[in-house]
Amino acid sequence: MGHGWFYYVTIASVLVVLALSANTAFADFPRLTRAIAQNNYMPHIFFLRGRRLLYSWGIYVLVALTALLLIIFRGVTDRLIPLYAIGAFLAFTLSQSGMVMHWKRKGGARARSRMFLNGLGAVATGITVLVVLVAKFVEGAWITALLVALMILFMRRVRRHYDRVNKDINLDRPIQPADVTQPVIVVPIDRWSRISEKALSFALSMSNDIRCLHVQTGETADPFSREFEEKIAAPLREAGKCVPKLEILQSPFRYVVQPVVDYVLKVERESKFHKICVLVPELVVRHWWENFLHNRRADLLKVILLVRGNRRIIVVNIPWYLERD
Repeated sequence: MGHGWFYYVTIASVLVVLALSANTAFADFPRLTRAIAQNNYMPHIFFLRGRRLLYSWGIYVLVALTALLLIIFRGVTDRLIPLYAIGAFLAFTLSQSGMVMHWKRKGGARARSRMFLNGLGAVATGITVLVVLVAKFVEGAWITALLVALMILFMRRVRRHYDRVNKDINLDRPIQPADVTQPVIVVPIDRWSRISEKALSFALSMSNDIRCLHVQTGETADPFSREFEEKIAAPLREAGKCVPKLEILQSPFRYVVQPVVDYVLKVERESKFHKICVLVPELVVRHWWENFLHNRRADLLKVILLVRGNRRIIVVNIPWYLERD
């Protein structure tokens, strides 16, 4: 049985309205998250622009949430309509309520009439939200109510975190010259190479208290002690430069990272007035797949030091970039 022109016009109108509504959400959600992030109620990553000068993380989160809803409701639009209705009318209620407060603060000759119109709209859309929420609660509207409550809780926790961070790091005094001292430099070295030479050269330009750490895992004598004297200590001594102190760490269980971490924490406890700077030499390859051909102990060391360290432990990455073939 054919349909009349009125049916097709109605379907087309509904399609246009839904398309415009969806476009509004996709266009304004990244801007909304940016505005909320600027007030410290959302992670600050939301007000960073991407390569195309868009608020990329707002788009990523919106796409992920949309896909999650479609998966949960199996793409059945009838189940999604209550969620959309509550979200849309709740947004109208909040915006109208916000306009009431705006006219109340601004004042003026026509402020009362505008407050009345916006208040009337807020009451009407608010009643609609309650009706839809009660009528469609079992059919899926409860998810919207739960998400709204979780979002409010999440934003309050984010704001509390940023307030705590600002309180902890804010400084209203000038720098204290007494705190400007040379740090204790710790350089883990597995063998003498161009990578370790770069790290050690950088360490010599920073401080006179340098500790070269070498982890000995085998039971046989390690030749690095002799190599250290020939390649590092003797040339520096002849040049009148500071000679680093060699620390040989015994590791019978063949652990490499943990002895270095334990030593750094031990030095931090003993040096109460100096910062501990750990220079981590690292090979940087040209292709991502080449990372699997080398051990990633440097990455593990940095992560553990950042997790177990404190304000006086500084981790500096010293990269050596591998040249192309």
